[in-house]
Amino acid sequence: MSKKKPPRKSSTGSARKGSARKPTVAQLRGKIKRLDKTLVELCQERASLVCQLNESSTAEALRMCDASNVGQILGDALQDGEPLAEACLRATLRELFSGTRAIVSPVNAAYLGPPYSFSHLAAAEHFGESAKLVPVSTIAAVFEEVQDGQVDHGLVPLENSTDGRIVDTLDMFARVPVKICGEVRLRIHHHLLSKCSRADIRDVYSKPQAISQCRNWLAKHMPHAQVMEIASTAAAAELAASQEGVAAIASHQAGTHYGLDVIAAAIEDNQNNITRFAVIGRDHAARSGNDKTALMFEVSHQPGALADVMNVFKRSKLNLTFIESFPRLGGINEYIFFVEFEGHPVSSKVRRALDSLDKKVVRRKVLGAYENKEPVG
Repeated sequence: MSKKKPPRKSSTGSARKGSARKPTVAQLRGKIKRLDKTLVELCQERASLVCQLNESSTAEALRMCDASNVGQILGDALQDGEPLAEACLRATLRELFSGTRAIVSPVNAAYLGPPYSFSHLAAAEHFGESAKLVPVSTIAAVFEEVQDGQVDHGLVPLENSTDGRIVDTLDMFARVPVKICGEVRLRIHHHLLSKCSRADIRDVYSKPQAISQCRNWLAKHMPHAQVMEIASTAAAAELAASQEGVAAIASHQAGTHYGLDVIAAAIEDNQNNITRFAVIGRDHAARSGNDKTALMFEVSHQPGALADVMNVFKRSKLNLTFIESFPRLGGINEYIFFVEFEGHPVSSKVRRALDSLDKKVVRRKVLGAYENKEPVG
């Protein structure tokens, strides 16, 4: 276990015991202004260095402005007892990286809209707000935008810790030849938002998944209100902003955008509610050393076929982190399996396991490999 660094000493603190004078307001204000200027200069200097690096190696330059790496940088730099929260520093660095990436090689990404939906928040977390984030109306449309080359990447929900797998996403992986090249694990906090008081709320709107994740809270605290389904949490917030007596279950960011008050915060029944999103593209991600591999396979319809496949993972000592099945389109009693395990296809252990797997399945497809990320938000 790594040792914590000693807290950084404040430059405004006393370096001498006894008679040191407390800085005046004017002195502190002057120092803050100088630091503000230095911060801006350092941001510009970093961007310039990345641009210089891009002249020699675009791959290295892109790696240095990958907004998804901010968490690792913070983990190495954060110290106990410092005033700024991790979320604040994460957002600041993420936008610095995203803005630099927009200079080196602009990225555009499709997500399940509209803006201020949780998919939008996950896309902003991964790519930063300086990326061109394109909202589309369905999960299928995200896949199609990537497949047709209209965008570089897409972001789709894969599973939720309360409601489980997202069937539409798994179905599209079976239909469209795209790769998973990243993941975002976003903590989902649902808020009851409205322009009126709780007692005056007649109708509560949200998307079905959000309603499901707040079912017990609604039954206990809002028994007088009618719960209504709508296409997205952001659409619910927009509706609540335009009609009296209406509340929405949505993100805090959606409430801020539409000028709604937080009537009740964090009303999700599961306080560890996390949705995992898959970042999709046309290429695999490079090996990070802490990776997961996703693949799909189909087995013959005979006794023990699936058990034989599971034994391959057991013998290879590959830890499965996700397994789901769904009916194959047009098949009778035939299923496609989606599995995820720790490791990367370039490793010899995974390569041997895939070779063994090919002897046990009717067909299989590696969907991608990507770094295992910690939850954010």
